[in-house]
Parts: sequence; C-alpha cells; structure tokens
Amino acid sequence: MSKRQYQSFVEFWPYYVGEHSDPKCRALHFMGTSLAFLLLLTAVVLAQWWLLLAVPIIGYGLAWIGHFFIEKNRPATFDYPFWSLIADFKMWGLMLGGRMGAEVERATAARPK
Repeated sequence: MSKRQYQSFVEFWPYYVGEHSDPKCRALHFMGTSLAFLLLLTAVVLAQWWLLLAVPIIGYGLAWIGHFFIEKNRPATFDYPFWSLIADFKMWGLMLGGRMGAEVERATAARPK
C-alpha cells in the first residue's frame, strides 16, 4: 500500500492535524520550534555559526520524541518535508493564539467515519 500523495497544502493540513491529535505531542512541537527559533536568533546575533548545527536537532528532536513516544506514529516530515515544515509553523502560530485545540476538533469531526 503506497502513501497518499497530497496535491496541495490544503489537502495535507487535515492529515497533519490528525497526526498531532495529542496535546502533549503538540506541546513538544511548540517547544522544539520555539527553541530552534531562539537558537537561530542567538546564532545570528552573536555570530556563533556553529550553533546553527543544533537548530534542526532541537527542533526535530523534540517533535520526534512526541511522535515516537506519545502519538506512536511516523513524523510527517519523513514523507512530506516541505509541507510538514510549513504545517509546523502554522501549528505553532495557532498554538500561540490558543486556537490549535479547536483546529484538531474541526479536523477530527471532518474525517470520514
């Protein structure tokens, strides 16, 4: 059985949301994205370019812990790296605004039964 090939981000987003249904997994994503951004900013401000090596380790590391140990699924970034990165930032923004829980409920209700 082959993986579905999404033709647009709009098609991909509900799949991504479904893969992040547990709030603990989403919290790890939020922490990873936030820390990665702060590390990136620190590297640029202090011109400590070696810190850039840690950016993906921190960002993806925390997110993957959420997938492997909480959601028990395969990170979407393995199959959809570009859309997954965009979705990570979208989810981060929705979480920052306190709207991601409602997005999960909406996406879950829209799934075929």
